[in-house]
Amino acid sequence: MRENITNMLIRFVLNNILSFGVQKEFNLLPNARLKTLQKHIYSLGEASVLKLSAIYGANGAGKSNLIQGLEMLQHLILSESIPVKLKNGQFKFQQDKENTSQLLAIEFIQEDVVLYYGIEILNGIVVTEELYESGVGQKEDTLIFERKTDKNQNTYLQFSAQFEKSKKNQILKEILLKEFIKPNKPILKLIANRESKDLIHAKKAFTWFNEVLTIITPGAKPLALSQRMDMDYNFKTYADDIMEAFNVGVTGVFIQKEKIEDFFGSENEAEIQELMERVEEDARKMINFRTKNGHEVLLVKEANQIYVKNLQLEHKVANGQKAIFDMDEESDGTVRLLDFIPAFRDLIQKSNVYVIDEIERSLHPLLIKHLIKKFSDDPNTNGQLIFTTHESNLLDQDIFRQDEIWFAEKDNMGRTDLYALSAFKEHKTIDIQKGYLNGRYGSIPFLGNLEDLNWHNYATQK
Repeated sequence: MRENITNMLIRFVLNNILSFGVQKEFNLLPNARLKTLQKHIYSLGEASVLKLSAIYGANGAGKSNLIQGLEMLQHLILSESIPVKLKNGQFKFQQDKENTSQLLAIEFIQEDVVLYYGIEILNGIVVTEELYESGVGQKEDTLIFERKTDKNQNTYLQFSAQFEKSKKNQILKEILLKEFIKPNKPILKLIANRESKDLIHAKKAFTWFNEVLTIITPGAKPLALSQRMDMDYNFKTYADDIMEAFNVGVTGVFIQKEKIEDFFGSENEAEIQELMERVEEDARKMINFRTKNGHEVLLVKEANQIYVKNLQLEHKVANGQKAIFDMDEESDGTVRLLDFIPAFRDLIQKSNVYVIDEIERSLHPLLIKHLIKKFSDDPNTNGQLIFTTHESNLLDQDIFRQDEIWFAEKDNMGRTDLYALSAFKEHKTIDIQKGYLNGRYGSIPFLGNLEDLNWHNYATQK
């Protein structure tokens, strides 16, 4: 068991979101019955969480919808608006859509404080939004703020008893209600930006969503990877070592750096000017850009000059010859491995939470198994890794505890159910991969109708 964790996900609850037609919970709570892989348990006082979780399910079972629900919650908080995908994302078979609200709730740890945040939305209006310091089952939760909106779109706001005692805070509360709070907008970011010692936990909650939680979807790319490689020598060295260790023929990572005028050529003055303006408008002074031939580069301002940075990989063959390849010349699997480098670096060094959808995409089963096993076996990790997968090769009790393996499966009403392998109370020596493929735990595709299909009946007549 690891002590002194700081930032972790404990549980995530959702209802009436995509395929989640009834309230379901995914959590990383250790099952007290299980004694295996004790180093997978991170502990903070009464709170204990697991460092790893894999979510399995047939195509269309809803495992990616779980990740999308978490992504929508993060977007909602950071952008202070309800995503269109959430507004349109009610459970499609919901009978009374007009009167059935959507729920997103999460319990997490930020800077050694256990927090609970929940938001309930009905027809694009925030009916309830609340933030509590969680009692973790040992004591009562402590209110930080709660807002409610009635059917006439009037908003009511309540803070902790300590906050409400102050006359200065009462004035702040009145200003928030009159000028800032809107029925269709969440307020966590708004509250977190107030300068009040009584709202410090709201700042921590917002920081968790903004800096700790990272969600990687199948098509996502790490932000400004070439910039990090260029500016951080230790990270660049780490990237070189890990890419070489994957044995995919890559022996080094390089950054090609040119002035914007040299990269695009003086004949493209109008395009250069437009790109320079976009860089200046960006708060980070950097933008990703895809060239006409589909090549993705980074434009960044440094020392009053705008540069184009282009990520490249060095390959070496047996006779010692070397060659430099652009990213669009690499295989999808090699690019995917490169995308994971920041994630695993942070998981080792920082108390961050990474959620990856379809972690095995484009990767060989043995490679992804060894990568996950290395993280599983490492007793000095600091982060938390959660991912969806179809890769049954990972179902190994030397890699996962039974409470770290989850399944998603739809019932006959089209609703996604979530449950952990630990619910089956299997022995620690059983072959869980074989049991899964034989349908022992559900959550696999039913192929009976495919076997009966005579596809020659649909041949085109000449």
